[in-house]
Amino acid sequence: MTGKLLIAGAALALISSCNMKNPLLTESSAPFGAPQFDKIQDEHYLPAFEAGIAEAKAEIDAIVANPDEPTFENTIEAMEYAGKTLDQVAGIFYNLMEANTNDTMQAVAEQVSPMLTEYSMYVSLNNDLFQRVKAVYQKKDELGLDKDQLKLLEDNYKSFVRGGANLSDEDKALYSKWSEELSLATLQFSKNVLAATNAYTLHVTDSAELAGLPEYVKTMAAETAKEKGLEGWAFTLQYPSFSPFMKYSENRELRRQLWTAYNSRAIGGENDNTEIVKQIVDLRIKIANILGYETYADYALEERMAKSRTTVNEFIKNLLEPSMKYAKKDVADVLAYARKNGFEDTKLMPWDFSYWSERYQEAEYALNAEELKPYFQLESCIDAVFGLANRLYGINFKELDDVPVYHEDVKVYEVTEADGTHLALFYADFFPRASKRGGAWMTEFRGQSIRDGKEYRPFISIVCNFTKPTADAPSLITHDEFTTFLHEFGHALHGIFAQGRYGSLTGTSVSRDFVELPSQIMENWAFEPEYLNSFAKHYQTGEPIPAELIEKVVAAKNYLAGYGQVRQLHFGYLDMAWHTLKEVPAMSTLEFEQKTLAPYAVMPAVEGTGFSTSFSHIFSGGYSAGYYSYKWAEVLEADAFSLFKEKGIFNTEVSSSFRENILSKGGTEDADILYRNFRGHDPQPEALMKKLGLTK
Repeated sequence: MTGKLLIAGAALALISSCNMKNPLLTESSAPFGAPQFDKIQDEHYLPAFEAGIAEAKAEIDAIVANPDEPTFENTIEAMEYAGKTLDQVAGIFYNLMEANTNDTMQAVAEQVSPMLTEYSMYVSLNNDLFQRVKAVYQKKDELGLDKDQLKLLEDNYKSFVRGGANLSDEDKALYSKWSEELSLATLQFSKNVLAATNAYTLHVTDSAELAGLPEYVKTMAAETAKEKGLEGWAFTLQYPSFSPFMKYSENRELRRQLWTAYNSRAIGGENDNTEIVKQIVDLRIKIANILGYETYADYALEERMAKSRTTVNEFIKNLLEPSMKYAKKDVADVLAYARKNGFEDTKLMPWDFSYWSERYQEAEYALNAEELKPYFQLESCIDAVFGLANRLYGINFKELDDVPVYHEDVKVYEVTEADGTHLALFYADFFPRASKRGGAWMTEFRGQSIRDGKEYRPFISIVCNFTKPTADAPSLITHDEFTTFLHEFGHALHGIFAQGRYGSLTGTSVSRDFVELPSQIMENWAFEPEYLNSFAKHYQTGEPIPAELIEKVVAAKNYLAGYGQVRQLHFGYLDMAWHTLKEVPAMSTLEFEQKTLAPYAVMPAVEGTGFSTSFSHIFSGGYSAGYYSYKWAEVLEADAFSLFKEKGIFNTEVSSSFRENILSKGGTEDADILYRNFRGHDPQPEALMKKLGLTK
């Protein structure tokens, strides 16, 4: 054993001996090896992170110091298994940071963040480690690797290369310089958007100007005014304030003011992003070029299902062009309704559309969310979702009372195959609390993997914020919330059915434009009368949901589908326009945006407004050259579900194929191959057009 290996071994032994009593670092005594939430205390997290990082570094050092020739086993597989303790600690800590946080945990997060960044750099900038990876990669065709092994090798090699590992020292310095500048620019972009959003207030002192606004909106505005030291009511550019005002305010002039303020954020003034947008685009072009790519989109898309900018641009064009007539019809229909009901102008302006489309929907569909809730008692919905999984996949859910939970509201279920074989633990956390962020999401405390012949089955969790039952009433959820439940449960199934050797390739470890397929496809059942009729009953009377209510739900699903489609595609089109540039345009940011979108406009342009300067998704939020993913996933699920519609929504032959080819495979093969294996062809955009009713 070399000196470095001796040191690494000593480090691991010391870590093990020092942390025998830390439940994050000791083998769990809970059933199935589940996290020991009943023993974990806040003071355990920081020492566990410190120990996990030290252990991970020691494992990386041992790989680098290995005197043997680099092989798949002693380098690639060893890297996959390195840092498992750290992964375990982080998996528990960061999940609870979202679901059950407190001030102490937040303080730990601040301490740990630079530690994790430093560890990440310790690995990614380790040239000796890269040389071992490169050595294995260069002889990959001679190694007789299985598909998943080859994928793991290629992913590891690409990760280093895309981080600049193959560059000369001079180019590495440039890459690092530009990367740092880009990081600072995206941070400044985000700060400016936030500051510009917070800088504006629409102050109302005359109650007559509140006409049309629901009581809850006025109450919220009064509280906002009080917080700002103002009399009357205050409306902001924050979405919970902005959106209902645009939907319900009868005051057209005030709607214009608020809309204009929202759509001119970070344009000019002290929070100006117009030049920062061009700076970000320029730096991304330089980084892509130095890494050998013609455009930034080429760099970003290499790791996604779409693969190329040509594919994405054609995808957007093939949806956008046929959707235009439906979008224009949607606008014309809303205008016609508005003119029949007091609107005197000859065209709708952007600040009119939300208001009049909401009135038109109320008149056309008369669908009240509150009317549906008595038919969606949460307990019945849980049984219905589990029942759907049983009907499609033969799996069963059994509630357990001996597995520790992190909050009394959390329920734990064992998931088993039809023959009783254990598949996973499923944690369900449905109700809001002060320690939980809003929204809904799926996560895992442990993913599936196999090591040394032993399989580790996953611990999967979904977190929601549904109405909590009271002493007088059960938890009743809206149809939208039930759809959300199905969505997150789809992600959960992706984790539950995971099957493979390497945790980095199993479950939801897939490309961004593929990961939403399992979740979005599940939403379809929320609109299937055959399924809804099987469980939706009034919680008091037991009466089945009336057919006319289901008809309203189905009918309203595609309201303004054309307009909504074009709006989303606009975002994707603009994103690709910015990120397929080979040099920064001489024209201004707003001019570039207007020129790009003009051919596909369905509403009048308003001078001095735009959304590039506040388009956080692509300039500070990780979706650069990736905004198309939202529509891409919609096409995947629409095309996939069309097979269920053809064969039957409970057809087990189709569901078995979906499990085998999609849900169980994770990222062990390229997503396009997996999809073709299931569907027999590439995704068909026509399926989405048909689903949205845009084919007449």
